[in-house]
Amino acid sequence: MRRHGPAPWRRAPHEDLTPAARRVIRLNNGFQLLFNLLWWMPVFYAYQRDAGLSDGQIFGIQSIYYIAFCLFEIPTGLVADRIGARNCLWAGAVVMTAANLMPVFSPSYPGFLLHFLAIAAGRSLTSGAASACLYDGLRAEGADAHYLRAEGTARALGLAAKVVCWPLVGPLMVLAPQAPYVLSAASAAGSLGCALALPRLVPREASGASRASGRREAALLRDTGAALRALRASPWLALLMVQGVAVFTLSRICQVNLFQPVLLHHGIGEGSTGSVLAAMTVAEAVASARPRWLGSRLSPTAWVSLLSVALAATLAGTTVGGPWTVAALLCVFAAITGFCYPVQRKLINDAIPKDAPRATLLSVESIVDRGVCALAAVAAGACLAAGRLDALLWQSAAVTCVLIPALHLALRRANRAARTRGAGTATGADAGSGRARTLPADEPVALPVDEGAAPRA
Repeated sequence: MRRHGPAPWRRAPHEDLTPAARRVIRLNNGFQLLFNLLWWMPVFYAYQRDAGLSDGQIFGIQSIYYIAFCLFEIPTGLVADRIGARNCLWAGAVVMTAANLMPVFSPSYPGFLLHFLAIAAGRSLTSGAASACLYDGLRAEGADAHYLRAEGTARALGLAAKVVCWPLVGPLMVLAPQAPYVLSAASAAGSLGCALALPRLVPREASGASRASGRREAALLRDTGAALRALRASPWLALLMVQGVAVFTLSRICQVNLFQPVLLHHGIGEGSTGSVLAAMTVAEAVASARPRWLGSRLSPTAWVSLLSVALAATLAGTTVGGPWTVAALLCVFAAITGFCYPVQRKLINDAIPKDAPRATLLSVESIVDRGVCALAAVAAGACLAAGRLDALLWQSAAVTCVLIPALHLALRRANRAARTRGAGTATGADAGSGRARTLPADEPVALPVDEGAAPRA
């Protein structure tokens, strides 16, 4: 018989949030909204074309961006664990503010290249630090059960802001072509205020020789070693990171790199691009705020695997049908992405040991994601140049549908092995002290989620 446990999507009481926890959630919402509010996103392709860049140059910059992101993730995650996640957030906001102003002063290939390199630096400073700051801030207040709801709500609010702001980009560009980049810089500056207002969390202290010598290089190496040891000791964590690659790569390549080419390929002109993008953003925002709609019949890891396959199938489905079918499938694609992100993020955070360098490990995940995206961007550019867009989408779907089931089986085996080791440890503890230790949680009960229609903090 199926063993029933606490429902993983059960709503946690909203009243148990302390004022400090509510403040952390509010400031995280503000930071995520303003930092990620890139007004230029719907028009950057056309903006660069108008500046004289070719398709090869545009996609080449994107590939360089992903590679740079990987390289920047290596030191920034380590730095976050040394100086504190909050300090990394305000540093990233400063860099992002400057990055968004570069195309205003230099609308050329070097200017756009520096623009995206600076964005890679700014986002890498915050990619692991933002989740670590929210997770540790809530855990410090005994409110870690609210993490998933806070993560999903922050993402939903950020997407809702894009729906409101992106339709204004066209009229604003008529008044001033550089307006999207100036407004993006102003938004990034606002996120700096939110980061500075976050409560201070004490960075992890260096121990032993690192503290005695006071050398930062030794401390960074120690954190790198701790992160690698955590991955080696936990195949479950490493497999969860690999599982998220399909979700991130498919969503990023579709919604950023291939969005306009897919629409143009099916006869949807630039005048309708904003409407389709707004509809996709609404679908993703609603899904991000309501992962409880997935239900508790399947485990969170099973949901992520199933939805990854659904993402690939939906993207491949855009190769058939007319413009309305393509627009509808893209909205379905965005909704699936919205469901996946908060669940995958909580799975990763819960799998990281308490004493491990959290921001460093989250940066490792981002390195893998962006590395695959760099390869995918090169392949996408080559396929577009050869007129083989449909073949690219079908091949991506086929690879995902083969690899994800195999990965899910590996996750089940890793979880079973962890439970076996935990059972042996518990038996030894029971024999030695008369008190058994807690066994590793089974997947269906490992993800208590605070989701629902409760008022937002």
